[in-house]
Amino acid sequence: MELGAFSISLSVNDIDVSRAFYQKLGFRVVGGDQKQGWLILRNSSQTIGLFQGMFEKNMLTFNPGWDNHGNSTETFTDVRKIQQSLKSKGIDFVSEVDENTSGPGSFMMQDPDGNPILIDQHR
Repeated sequence: MELGAFSISLSVNDIDVSRAFYQKLGFRVVGGDQKQGWLILRNSSQTIGLFQGMFEKNMLTFNPGWDNHGNSTETFTDVRKIQQSLKSKGIDFVSEVDENTSGPGSFMMQDPDGNPILIDQHR
């Protein structure tokens, strides 16, 4: 099972302050809309998302179909197949993707410590 690109989505109190901090660490803005309260930053192949007022907790994010630079991969495991595989292993879900659809979709689960994990396919 291939989960795709990994990033961490950070729930921030002040997106301006957080952006400035991560830029000092060498991250640069590569996407998002600060006026809407979200930015995507990258340093080499490391990606973080800053989200103000959108999530309660920090979240692990995987993007099937993307590499670590946000480029489409030639092959990938569809989010629905990942969900089916995890269901067969007894994983519980916070939200599920409709398995009767195709294309973009997402589902969410939590690890044993309550950390949210989002599997979010954009293509």
